[in-house]
Amino acid sequence: MARKPKEIIAKTNEKLEKLKNIDPFLIDLSLRENPVGARVGMTLEDKVKIFPLLRDFGFKHILLGTLDYGMPDELEVDDDFMMYLRDQKIDMTGCYAFTQIGLADETGLFTPDPSMTKLRDYKVPNTIHEIYVSDDGIGTQYGTVDPVETLERSLPRSIAWLHKHIKGDHGKEPRIIINLVDGCDGFACFLERTCDILKILAKQPIEGVSFEDDRGTYLPFQVGAYAEIARSILGPSKRLMVHMHAGGGFENAAVLEALIHGADGVWAGLPKRAAIIGHASLGELMANLLRVGNRHLKSHHYKFDQLLSLATTLQVIDEEERVPDDLPILGNNAYRLPLTFFQQKAGRFMDLAPEAIGGKYRYRICPVVSDTGVIAGRLGEVTGCRPEEFSKNVLEQMIRLMRRDLRAGKRIVYDEPENLLALYARATVTMECGSA
Repeated sequence: MARKPKEIIAKTNEKLEKLKNIDPFLIDLSLRENPVGARVGMTLEDKVKIFPLLRDFGFKHILLGTLDYGMPDELEVDDDFMMYLRDQKIDMTGCYAFTQIGLADETGLFTPDPSMTKLRDYKVPNTIHEIYVSDDGIGTQYGTVDPVETLERSLPRSIAWLHKHIKGDHGKEPRIIINLVDGCDGFACFLERTCDILKILAKQPIEGVSFEDDRGTYLPFQVGAYAEIARSILGPSKRLMVHMHAGGGFENAAVLEALIHGADGVWAGLPKRAAIIGHASLGELMANLLRVGNRHLKSHHYKFDQLLSLATTLQVIDEEERVPDDLPILGNNAYRLPLTFFQQKAGRFMDLAPEAIGGKYRYRICPVVSDTGVIAGRLGEVTGCRPEEFSKNVLEQMIRLMRRDLRAGKRIVYDEPENLLALYARATVTMECGSA
């Protein structure tokens, strides 16, 4: 029997309540994730400048960089940055670096990965410790003979080494999050193996587990199912985190599905820019959790009035070019109204007024749809006059003229100030002449 409408809405409201009540554990990756996919990247000077901005915004957990696995002898800016923080005795409480597990051979001899020894030497207190679970990953990382056995043998030894050699925040145990780089592939194609690894991790002295959709190809309901499986194995005491790329355009929906189905954290950069064409950024996630009325975000004292400006500033540093205009939430056109009906209002269900993240509404002339309110607003921006000073009759005449121009085959960008003022002058003249 089909469910009744009220029953369907009740299930939807249950999901909304989870998003309202979750206290998300967030690790900011703006110092690493965003430069990876950028056409320029960051220098040491950039990272030194950005780090206190992230702290000031309110991030308590920040990833400093990746300690390169493939060419550990050729240092990167990430290495320089961590050494700088160490040498300048700058507080690294809550800071992480990406590392890769070491390997234990058949005799039990364990060799830490160079990234692990760098973590120790740079005095970074916590780590996101990476493993692979799919055939593509395991076959290249853990040898060609019994790579799964090598992984299962090495994982506990690697965690033990970290506990012995890494001094965590304020001298405590290090926070270790095991990241399944190819986690979605593992759940989809190597389920039994992936679950076996999770069962091992459930018994280890670690903070939690993370999994990625590293290509951004898995659908949101798949990611939600994988989060539910992971949570069922790890139990409630371990953190479960996710990281989603934007390959197929599902990234923000996938993160929300993961949070609904058992994940309690996300690691990502604040801006949209990421390793491929973007990712489910913390800026977008925070905005969407504010949209649904999350009860915990404000208690963490994030400076949401700076979110929009900080996220866009960081992306400009990475790219040396402006943020794409039509990027949702963070783009220049995200809060430029083409039609007043589209305006999101504070207090209205599922709306997020731009002021909530440090923005404000502006106006964009689209000749097919823009109404008098938008035209008056854009005229106000261009002329400095108050929108209410413009005659409604003239504004309506501007709409008529735009329609006539299009019908005559004229394609004019009225949003540009020069063209808008010319249109306004034409409308004023025709109204004064008594011609509609």
